[in-house]
Amino acid sequence: MENEHWFYVGLVILTLLVISALTAPRLAPHDPTRQNLENDLRASSRENPLGTDKLGRDILSRVLYGGRISLLVGVTTVVISLAIGLSIGSLSGYFGGWADQLLMRIVDILMAFPGILLAIAFTAVLGPGLDHVILALCLIGWTSYARLVRGEILALRERAFVQAARALGCKPGRVIARHLLPNLLPPVLIQATFGLAAAIIAEGSLSFLGLGVEPPTPSWGSMLNDGRQFLLVAPHLTTYPGIAIMITVLGLNLVGDGLQDRLQTREH
Repeated sequence: MENEHWFYVGLVILTLLVISALTAPRLAPHDPTRQNLENDLRASSRENPLGTDKLGRDILSRVLYGGRISLLVGVTTVVISLAIGLSIGSLSGYFGGWADQLLMRIVDILMAFPGILLAIAFTAVLGPGLDHVILALCLIGWTSYARLVRGEILALRERAFVQAARALGCKPGRVIARHLLPNLLPPVLIQATFGLAAAIIAEGSLSFLGLGVEPPTPSWGSMLNDGRQFLLVAPHLTTYPGIAIMITVLGLNLVGDGLQDRLQTREH
């Protein structure tokens, strides 16, 4: 029961995050890119509830708009990575043979390197930008889905309902789409929830290093980077985007843990 409560807490956090991101143009008190050098590094006030940064830009507005970037990168990365992982994992697990060996060796090679290092190398070559960040994260993100799907397919393809579908003359594509993939939904959904949290952290890391979205577009990671040199003078520059990242990842992890408990309980 206690875990169920935390699951609902995570859902509330994610719901509020999505609403605030979608309605950022209405909720933000100021233009997140508008500079006012006479109002730089100000603490909380009625006009600027979370203060201002070194260029006099409103922190609250930038945090709200930064949430849109994090959600866009996270959701897009998960969707693309999941599509690639489902395709490769299904083909590899169902057909086996040399194709399975080749595809899994590619997965092993990519997973042998720390994912964030590959993303840094990729974005360093192509340069910063939202599309480059998404491509870099998809490059390293699909491997975990492919391995998960392959393992589940290997376990399911010998089940009676799959053998029956084959005996009735169903083509491999139909067997995979109609009989195997629906049974992969629980573990894939759990993996996607945790993958979304990982993608948001990775985007923040790349933006912190100057390899993410380009200024003046607000991003939580770039806000942390901008506030480093003012930690003692204006700690609010890093406090609020840091809290935003922490709460977002916490909400996703709570939802992921809750889904895992619920779906595993149903399976047993």
